[in-house]
Parts: sequence; structure tokens; C-alpha cells
Amino acid sequence: MAEVLEVRAKIERQIAGRTICGQLKQAAEQHPDAPAYSDPDGDGWRTLTYAQARQRVLEIAAAFAELGLQPGESVALMMINRSEHVLADLGAVHAGGVGCTVYSTFAPDQIAFVAGDVAAKYVVLGGPAELARWQPVLDRLDTLRKIIMLEGAPAGDERFMTWADFLELGRARLAADPDQVEARWRAVTPGDMVTVLYTSGTTGMPKGVPLTHTNVLYEVAATDRLTSLPMRGTQISYLTYAHIAERILSLYLPLVKASHVHFCTDLANLGATLGQVKPMMFFGVPRVWEKMMGRLLAVLATQPEEQQAAVREAMKAGLAYVRAGQYGGTITPEIQAAYDQADASLLALIRGMIGFDRAEWTATGAAPLPDEVQNFFAGLGLKVIDVYGMTETTGAFTGNSPACYRLGTVGRAEPGVEIRIAEDGELLTRSPLNTSGYLNRPEASAELVDADGWLRTGDIGTVDEDGFYRVVDRKKELIITAGGENISPAEIENHLKQHPLIGQALAYGDRRPHPVAVLTLDAEVAPGWAQARGIACASLAELAEHPEVLKEVDSAVEAANAKLARVQQVKRWALLGTEWTAETEELTPSLKLKRRIIHAKYADVIDGLYLG
Repeated sequence: MAEVLEVRAKIERQIAGRTICGQLKQAAEQHPDAPAYSDPDGDGWRTLTYAQARQRVLEIAAAFAELGLQPGESVALMMINRSEHVLADLGAVHAGGVGCTVYSTFAPDQIAFVAGDVAAKYVVLGGPAELARWQPVLDRLDTLRKIIMLEGAPAGDERFMTWADFLELGRARLAADPDQVEARWRAVTPGDMVTVLYTSGTTGMPKGVPLTHTNVLYEVAATDRLTSLPMRGTQISYLTYAHIAERILSLYLPLVKASHVHFCTDLANLGATLGQVKPMMFFGVPRVWEKMMGRLLAVLATQPEEQQAAVREAMKAGLAYVRAGQYGGTITPEIQAAYDQADASLLALIRGMIGFDRAEWTATGAAPLPDEVQNFFAGLGLKVIDVYGMTETTGAFTGNSPACYRLGTVGRAEPGVEIRIAEDGELLTRSPLNTSGYLNRPEASAELVDADGWLRTGDIGTVDEDGFYRVVDRKKELIITAGGENISPAEIENHLKQHPLIGQALAYGDRRPHPVAVLTLDAEVAPGWAQARGIACASLAELAEHPEVLKEVDSAVEAANAKLARVQQVKRWALLGTEWTAETEELTPSLKLKRRIIHAKYADVIDGLYLG
């Protein structure tokens, strides 16, 4: 414990007195000509240097101040990942305000709730698609003073302002009175809110999580220690800035590392962007890694059998190498030699094909990564390591590192972080990463953080003798069968999703005699799988009824059951002909299952699995 507190004190001294505003100033002064942000522009990129980016941020801050933004007031943002998103957020903070990115998948009523809860005075929207989500509730948002549109601002409506006019206003005001903006950002303190993020909400309305400059800078310092990345590296921003992981990794961390952020404006282009950018660091939620594996397997399946066999053999050497490199393991000369040969002949080539030939840190979080997926990438020589945290802990508070990792775990406590396990198995944590509570939710805040500063994660976990943690499941999502057995649905689901045909899986069995599962096909993998077998089906719905597909899925369920205890095994299952997405409401924007919604939406399907 003394060592933990000593490390915490060291990091606190390191970030003492610092704010995000001061950090941007430092980056611009020390690396003025270094590329900061690049947006896709035809076949190339449009880039701002750190000096240019800071100048734009100051202009935006001047514009917000001129429009009447007062210190502590909020600016809501909804747009794709692009440089203007980061600049508008930082501009609001430099004016003394608070940036609040809203999930673009939120329904109008959720948007109205968030905008009202955070008391947003200004909104920055990307274009007509975002405006369409806000339009139905604009009349209910009495606190709004101005809506700034990057594209498609309605003409003749005084509530709206174009991005071009907004920037011009800022340039003029900054030139006329630079001292005003200087005074604004210098008045910002480490304890001030830098952002409010809203939980994506598996149940009910989302909760606002206020985070301070100290919170995010401590997380940045801890992440920097774990990753040991070089200065001025390359990375990709593609997850929403409403997600704490993306905010830390591609909004705040780059201000310390002076890294070059490339924006991927469409997830469908992620593969191409990886090939162009070849990032040194990459974070993906499990679904991103699963889809990447599925696409790569589909490509490999088209190769001659001799080539496929060579790849499988090389991947055995890669997996052995990564496994041997775990904490407490030993990479023997034989393992090293086999890996070096496999890497030189095939693995390095494959990593280059998918854009990971320069990657020094690849990680996952937000949900458990199936073992098969982690092992697949390990076979390529990639350590896709788990971190664990939540919005309420400013992101990760445990993590593996490239130099100290154990597969199948979420790593050890981050530097200066205390963790203990309650009597019922719940993980509790205490550190400068913890939020002070939920915005405008005193009762929920009291439930979240106790009087001694311990934050209740709501997750059941274990820790091994070397300090590596495992997350079993959400405390409230554990299935208690009619026989009184406690079962983790996530464990069952992860085994089911190890088959590339299965896109999503929900295990159910609370107060029932045994678990059942509701499954969906992977919309990217299934059509190719069917085509390779001569199955002519025009839709997922048709595929979900095809006998060969059903036979394959049944084999996948049997394979999953073989890895599970008898009480965990799925006795019956149903395959749906639809895809689950955030838009269809079965998933949160961070791609977690909305269990209650699925339970209600497919109640007849679930009930039918227990009949007969």
C-alpha cells in the first residue's frame, strides 16, 4: 500500500497545477511544426500542425466568449471524428467552458435529457444528419443560445450560425482583444470540469459523469507509463468522443506525446485507414477486433491450401512466442528462433497488410475480448492486451502493458490506484481517477462512491497471486438459475461468439432451469461464408433459416458448450434473421448488450425456447 501511495504522490506532483489548456500551449511551443490533426481529403490528408491547431483553438475560444459563454457553462457537440470536433471541444475549454460530446445514436428524447441535464448553452453539430436528431426537441431546450453548424445551417434562422461565420467571429475578436482569451484559459484550474460524459445507458436515461483536468491528466500520465510510446507517434481516431477511451487516447494523450492523430470519419474505412496510417498505437472494443479477425480469415480462406497451412504453422509460432512472453514466462531460444523465422517469412507481411507493422501498443476494453480473438492476433505476433475501467474512473484503472501482461486478464492496477474486492466479489477502487459523482444525481452518487472514496464498479472480479485482475461479469447481470446456480452470461456469450458466423449472442436463464441463447449472424462474415459453400441467399433473414447455416451454428453451440460447466451449457438457442446495432437499440453506442431491451423485445423468442 505504501508503494502505491508513493507512486500516486509522484504522479500528482508531475501533473500539479497543470490543465489541458496549459498542455496544449506546451505542445505548440515545443513542437510547433509537428503534425497534430489530419482529416481525409480525397486521396490524401489535410493537416494542422500543433501551432496551427492552438491558434484555431484560441480563435474558437474567442468566438465562444463573444457569443456569451461564461466560465463553467457547457457546450454540447455531436459530429463525426474530425479535427473540428477536437478544436471545438478544446476551444470551449479554453473559454472556461465544458465540452460534452453526445452519442450520435441517442434518440431525440435522450438528447433533450442530456442537453437539459448539462444545461448546454451552445451546440456544435456536424451537419443535417445530426440536426435531424436534435430538431424534434430544439423547442424544449430553453437554455440554448446558439447552434453552430459545420455544414447545412438553415438559412434565415437566427438560432443557427455557420462554422465559417463562427471562425471569422473568433479571428476578429482574438485579433482585437487577445488578452481576453489569455485571461480565460489561464483562469482554468486543475479542479475545474474539462468534460461531462454520459454513460451509454444499458438501462434508463444516461447519467452524466463530470471529469476534471486532474482526472484526465492523471489518466494520461498513468497510460503513458503503461504504453511507453515514443513522442510524435501516429494514431487513428475513430471511436466516438462520447467514449472515455477515445477522449483519453486521441484527445488528451496527444497533447502530452505530441502525436499525430488521423481521423477515420467512417468505420467502414477503418481497414483502409489502418493501411495508410500504420499507427503506433491502436485501441479497439472487442467487436472491432472480432470483425477484423473475420475479414482476415475470409481473405486467408481464398488462398491455396498450401498457403493456408503455412500461415497456420507460422501462427503457432507467433502464439507460442506471445504466450511465453507473459509475466512469469520464459521465451526460450527455441521459441525465439521459431518466431523469428515465422515473422520473417509470413507474420510481418500479414501485419503489414492490416496496418499493424509499426504498432507498439494494441489494446482492447469496454467488454471481454474472446480468447479465440486474442489468440488469433497473438498468432500474428500482436499482443492485443486488455485494460479495464469505466467512464466513472476516467477510463482504465487496470491494464496490461507490452512488457508486463497476462492473457485473459485485464492486467494489474494502474500506477497509484488502489483496488480491493468486497465480500460479494465486487471490485472497488480508489484513486485520483475517480469522478466525484454523477451530475445532478446525489442519490446515485452516494451509491457510486462511499464516504471513504471507494468507487463501486458494479463488476464481479478476481485477482491472482501476481496481482492480475479478471472481470467475471456485471454484478447485476449474473444469472441465478432456478437451481440457485450463479452463472456469468458474458462467459457463455464469449464462447458462442468464437465462431465467426455468430455476430452477437445473448445468454438468458435467470430463474429458469437452464441457460438458452438468442443469436445473430455476423453481417460481414455470413454472406461470404454462404457464397463459399454455394448457398444463394439474398438476406440475413434467409440465411438464418438455411439448413446448412443452422447446422453450422448448432456445431458452434456444441463447441461452446464443450468449454463450459454443465450448469452453464446452452440447452436451446434461436437464430435471428436481423443484425443488432445501436440504431436498432439492442446495443449501446459502445456496442454492449442492452439486456433489458433485448429481453423485452425478444420475450416471445426466449419464452419459446423453454416450451416443449
